[in-house]
Amino acid sequence: MALWLIPTLTSLLLYGIGQGLVKKSISDVPPARFCLYFVAAKTVLNLSCYAFLHRAPVFRPEAAAFTAIGVLAYLLDGAGWLLYFQAIVHGPIAIVGTLSAAYPALTILFARLTLGERLAPLQYAGVALVIGGCIGLSQAPSEPGSRPTDRRWIPLSFVALLVWGCSSTLVKKAYQMPGADEANLLVLNVLGAAATLGTYGLMEGRRGRHDRREWLRSFVPMGMLAGGDIGFIIATRYGPVSLTTPLSGAYPLVTVLFARWVLHERITRSQASCIAAILVGMALSTATGAQ
Repeated sequence: MALWLIPTLTSLLLYGIGQGLVKKSISDVPPARFCLYFVAAKTVLNLSCYAFLHRAPVFRPEAAAFTAIGVLAYLLDGAGWLLYFQAIVHGPIAIVGTLSAAYPALTILFARLTLGERLAPLQYAGVALVIGGCIGLSQAPSEPGSRPTDRRWIPLSFVALLVWGCSSTLVKKAYQMPGADEANLLVLNVLGAAATLGTYGLMEGRRGRHDRREWLRSFVPMGMLAGGDIGFIIATRYGPVSLTTPLSGAYPLVTVLFARWVLHERITRSQASCIAAILVGMALSTATGAQ
């Protein structure tokens, strides 16, 4: 089994179950407070992993390019989340969620243009099935009578799509720089999240009532999402981002199954078809290595 596949599948499971727990436990937490919990979880988990794995100081002259690209990647990642949250506020979640599920397609394009990654034809077919299945699973029926308040969600959604594609590609680019180190990238991940999500959360998330129970209920799912990021960072260190991004981004598969088995939600025929497409796509995309 390829070394990158284990952390990729771990990331897939953590993202999927984390999203399911968010749906199960957190129904009234505003996006800004979600940002605070997410940054808190990243800080605890990433810095714990860094303390265990670190081999060299984070900021070194010989690794300046790696550090700069890593910080930029996670500033863009945080910016993508902020755009996504704003798009949800102004537009229909079904369409916004569908667009966000398609960002791996841009990562594959950027990786081919800027990193020179090439996949076998069957792998491209598999990736297409994974992305198509995720888009299908991300669609949900609109609430009766719900309408977007304005059309700002359209540019917000597309810019978030573009930014996330760039961020994933830059993570792999950072690993091509001298002094690259996955443990140090975990720290840069925290810095980028704190500068974007943390700033927004502190500005907007302090409003309203906070209690200890909300923190406890929120930390587990946020911790799983943060753990998914750790898995992606490690996977991209050893594997092609053209595969690690779409496979780890196939978490709607796990979320739907979690909702079926834990929340007892019904799986429609359309969702079952999307699940089958994702499973076939995963098998095809991991059949051979990147060229």
